[in-house]
Amino acid sequence: MTWRPTRAAALAGVTGLGVLVAGVLFGRPDVALMGVPLVLGALLGRLAPPVAPTVASFDDAGREAGPGEIAETLRVTAPEADVAHVRVYAPGHRPATVVVAGRGERTLPLRLATVRTGPQTTFRADVRGGAAFDAYAEDTHPAEAPSRLVLPEASRLGRVPLPTRLRGLTGPRTSRRLGDGAELRDVHPLAPGDPLRRVDWRTTARLSPTLDALYVRRTLATAEAAAVLVVDSRDDVGPDLRTWRGSEPLRVDEPTSLDLARHAAASVATALVDAGDRVGLEDLARRRRPLAPAAGRRHLRRIVHALALAAPVGAPAHRVRAPQVPADAIVYLFTTLLDDAPVRLAQAWAEQGVPAVVVDTLPDVRPVPERHLVLAWRITSMERADRVRALDSLGVPVVRWAGSARAQAPARFEALVRAAERHRPAGARR
Repeated sequence: MTWRPTRAAALAGVTGLGVLVAGVLFGRPDVALMGVPLVLGALLGRLAPPVAPTVASFDDAGREAGPGEIAETLRVTAPEADVAHVRVYAPGHRPATVVVAGRGERTLPLRLATVRTGPQTTFRADVRGGAAFDAYAEDTHPAEAPSRLVLPEASRLGRVPLPTRLRGLTGPRTSRRLGDGAELRDVHPLAPGDPLRRVDWRTTARLSPTLDALYVRRTLATAEAAAVLVVDSRDDVGPDLRTWRGSEPLRVDEPTSLDLARHAAASVATALVDAGDRVGLEDLARRRRPLAPAAGRRHLRRIVHALALAAPVGAPAHRVRAPQVPADAIVYLFTTLLDDAPVRLAQAWAEQGVPAVVVDTLPDVRPVPERHLVLAWRITSMERADRVRALDSLGVPVVRWAGSARAQAPARFEALVRAAERHRPAGARR
């Protein structure tokens, strides 16, 4: 049974009966009439006890939500309850209470604001029905919405650093080797293998009026770039140092280091895929087969989905060797630089001749009153500064992706691209 008689109705009936008897005994009809409604309400409420329970459920499809929101639809079905009390809970938010009047089915739209990505616990609701005259009350029925996988959104970056060598026989970028393309390399005398359709008759008429030699226009071949995104998901820390111990929950209105890494990786992947390049993905916390470099919007959706699933798994494991990447690719490492593992990986890639870019995803840490935490953060920040200097000595740039530096990341990437263009020799192959 879910419906039970309420003490309030019994107390109201006993009180009304007492007032009625007192009014009759003392000859006060006005006092006796005051007890009649209480007695009648208690009697009428007990005549037809409800049987059908009040049910609350969430739609499986959910509702469309904007950026930074999670939307659900709560359905409350009350066949015999005249009023339904609904209380909704959400992680990191105060509970909300709603009273639904009338029998039948009601839909309640719910929205949850969050800046977190990845698997997220959404809503939990408790519903309890009440019958007429409050004679019967129902036990609480819980309902829980399914977890939602919040995908990271991509920011517009523009140009991002590319590898020094391009790959393939075709692609969106211009290489430094001869082949079919749109960019002119030079004008050269006709040689075996040159197609006749490339003969430049104006240059031939100017340089060889007697047609002793023919001159052709040679172009630079097109190729594509390859990049591998390496996400250091071994830890997930927020801006509050007190949450690093794991004893306090993370706030839903503050992005963690892994949220920033997902957002940065999705932005870089979108910029590369939009340009027609190939992108791969490697997760340092999961020992599974990485996503091989590929191009296309469908592959971009696979990368974004894999980024949303990136999460710490157990204790951080020590890697014997760095993730294997193609020799003609560039590596983007998204890490917090809280240990020496990123420096060792960058050193291994530098020894192999693979260019790398490190994206610092540690959030801006807020000051705390605890003295031991202040001392611990001072030591940690000095160690991070040493690691940044070590990466700079290896020729690996570090791009900050948190706080106010997050808005300056596109300009930082553009500066790296222009620096690479200035220092690239004119005749070097890409």
